Amino acid sequence: MFFADRVDAGRRLAALLGHLKGRDVVVLGLPRGGVPVAAEVAEALAAPLDVCLVRKLGVPSRPELAMGAIGEGGVRVLNERILRDAGVDARELAAVEERERAVLAARARLYRGGREPPPLDGRTVVVVDDGLATGATALAACRVVRAGGAGWIVLAVPVAPHGWTARLGGEADETVAARTPEGFAAVGQFYRDFDQTPDAEVVTLLERSRAARRPAVRHTAVRIPVGGPVLAGDLALPDEAGGLVLFAHGSGSGRHSPRNRAVAAALNGAGLGTLLFDLLTEDEAADRERVFDTPLLAGRLARASAWAALGPGTEGLPRGYFGASTGAAAALWAAAEPGDDVAAVVSRGGRPDLAGERLTGVRAPTLLIVGGRDEPVLGLNRRARELLRCESDLAVVPGAGHLFEEPGALEEVAALAAAWFAGRFGAAAGGTGQ
Repeated sequence: MFFADRVDAGRRLAALLGHLKGRDVVVLGLPRGGVPVAAEVAEALAAPLDVCLVRKLGVPSRPELAMGAIGEGGVRVLNERILRDAGVDARELAAVEERERAVLAARARLYRGGREPPPLDGRTVVVVDDGLATGATALAACRVVRAGGAGWIVLAVPVAPHGWTARLGGEADETVAARTPEGFAAVGQFYRDFDQTPDAEVVTLLERSRAARRPAVRHTAVRIPVGGPVLAGDLALPDEAGGLVLFAHGSGSGRHSPRNRAVAAALNGAGLGTLLFDLLTEDEAADRERVFDTPLLAGRLARASAWAALGPGTEGLPRGYFGASTGAAAALWAAAEPGDDVAAVVSRGGRPDLAGERLTGVRAPTLLIVGGRDEPVLGLNRRARELLRCESDLAVVPGAGHLFEEPGALEEVAALAAAWFAGRFGAAAGGTGQ
């Protein structure tokens, strides 16, 4: 026995990985038992923590024996010798894989709650498990992160059999094991406490890591001149914000919309600034004609964008529009103005059709997000996308209605929006030398 439990194992493993501190590192734990180990490594390296979702393919007659493993992105690794010795045919293999892929998808929803996995492009990725036995799962994990664009892969485990690196076929660029004993029978023999890690613990560890790494956000009440009235707004800026998203609310809504505030909080957590403001004064909002006056609303959104482009704390930040419902038409209308320089547009349950012929003039990359059960609006978005001449995409949130009130639906909207803005803001900043 070498380790008291997975926390102890993680701390001992982290002590061997100090040379990675200071690099652009992300730590991925293999659920479930690898996550408590990975959490200690991530804390020691001051790195983000996520999961690398892989599933063992167990022999039907002996589920504990791995005949292979699968991972996200369609990755599959098979142990041909075990398949042959166990007499597993193609039909049996397909049945096991189908079952495990369903579990893989469910785990992704459970652990990430609709959030996108962290980007791996060019980064040092540390893949962590609580131990290595056959190596099939670790091999699949390395292939998953390689396919995700990792620049350097470190496979790190507390314990593995003597000569374990030969089983990996060079899939990892670096391998680290705290102990490599002879007489290896099972990972659990080297732990005093090797109880199964529950899903709730995995979720808690991931959320705790995300909370610890969330940037500090400064909230400021602002007054925005838009050529006549002065509009009230809430400006939220994380430390070292990667861009600023201006919200265009739907009809009858404003900066206090709980749905848009939830999305804004998620964008802040992803390191993006947000500006929620009322497109109309209180008196104007009582006039239904003004509520649906797309040119008026678009003009005010554009003026607010110009104000932010020169404002303290927001000057020089790449900007984008997030439009909800009828506010999406205002966002697209504004983005079609010849002098508009926003880097991206996102529409949530929007009515882009109300922008009419202006759609052909939009230059900013545009993401249209629609609920799968919001069929009339889904049809309008499909037709509107055909008119767009810019980079565009249509994301359908399965099972969601127009307001995205279903469990996890709004979180998925926020994750999609954050990924879209972050990717386009990064390109915009790179193109301007910022």
